Amino acid sequence: MDSVFVIGPFVLPYALLLVFAAVAFSLFVGRRSGRKEGVEVESVLWRTLLVGVVVARLAFVWEFRSAYFMSPLDVLDIRDGGWSATAGFVGAWLFALSQHGGLPALRRPLQFALLTGSVIWLVGSMILSTRPDTGQELPELSFASLDGTMVPLAQFKGQPTVVNLWATWCPPCVREMPVLLQAQIDYPGVNFVFVNQRESVDKVDAWLKARKLPLRNMLLDTNGQTAAAFKQRALPMTLFFDAKGRLVSTRIGELSFATLTERLDALRR
Repeated sequence: MDSVFVIGPFVLPYALLLVFAAVAFSLFVGRRSGRKEGVEVESVLWRTLLVGVVVARLAFVWEFRSAYFMSPLDVLDIRDGGWSATAGFVGAWLFALSQHGGLPALRRPLQFALLTGSVIWLVGSMILSTRPDTGQELPELSFASLDGTMVPLAQFKGQPTVVNLWATWCPPCVREMPVLLQAQIDYPGVNFVFVNQRESVDKVDAWLKARKLPLRNMLLDTNGQTAAAFKQRALPMTLFFDAKGRLVSTRIGELSFATLTERLDALRR
C-alpha cells in the first residue's frame, strides 16, 4: 500500500521514508562499527546500496518484460515504482559478502550495518502492511457521469475494480491515461472507474475528445469526496478493490504498463 506522509505541498510515500531510514541507520552503525575495527565501511555500503537498487529494478523488469517490450524506454523511468525487494536484498547481501575477502576486519561492521538496515526495512514493511487503510470498502458515494447520470461506486462490486483519481492539470495523470485505457481493453473482467477531481463536465469532456480517449466509467467528483474518504490528497491516486469491494492496495503516482500489470495480477489472484 502506497500510504503517504504529507508535509505542506510535499507528498512522500511511507515506503520511501522507510528506505531512507534503513539506509541512514545502516550508515550510522557501519561507521561506528568500522571505527572500532579501524576500517572505513561507508564507501562499501554505498556501492552495496547501488547494487541492490540495480538488481531490484532489473529483476522487476525481467518479471514483467512483456510490458516493457511495448515501451522499452520505461525501463529507465523509475518513477513507476517497479522494484523487486527480495531480489534487491539478495543482490545487496551477496555483493557485500564478496567485498571483505581481502580485509577480514571489514566483515563484522559490514554485516552489522546490513543487518540493521534489513531489520528496519522488514519490520517497517510489516507495520505498513497492517495499516488500517487496507480493507476499506468502496465508499457509499455517487457521482455524475459525463451524460449527467448519477452512478454509485458501490455498483461496481462483484468484479475487481480499479478506481483512478485524476485531473486534467496533473501531468502524471495525463501520461498514464493511455496505459489505463489499454488496460480497460485488455482486462474486460476488471472495472476501471475514472473519478475526475474538482473539474467541470465541459472541461473534462473537451479534454477527452481532444485526446481521443474513449474511457468508460468517467465520473465527476466536483468536491473531492473520494480523496477525502481515503485521506489522500496526491494525484494521481489509483485504488485497487477486490470483487467484494474491499481495498487491496493503493498506488500514489504514475503507473506504467508493468506496474499496473503487477497490481492487476495480484488483484485477480
